[in-house]
Amino acid sequence: MAVSYKKLWHILLDRDMKKKDLQKSANLTSYAMNKLSRDENVTTEILGKICKALECSTDDIMEFLSDSNE
Repeated sequence: MAVSYKKLWHILLDRDMKKKDLQKSANLTSYAMNKLSRDENVTTEILGKICKALECSTDDIMEFLSDSNE
C-alpha cells in the first residue's frame, strides 16, 4: 500500500507556505522532508509534528493509495 502526501502540499499552497517554512515550524530534518517529497513512509512522530504545526489531522495531510497489483 502506497502513501501520498499531495494533500499536505495543497495545504502549504493554500497557506502560502514553502516546504522550508514547514520544516522550520514543525522542527523536521531535511531527511524527513526528502522522504515526504518522495511519498515515502515516515514515522508517526513526524506526522504528529506536522499536524501540530499546521493544526490539522493526518487525514488532512495524507492518504493511502491501493497498489495497482491489488
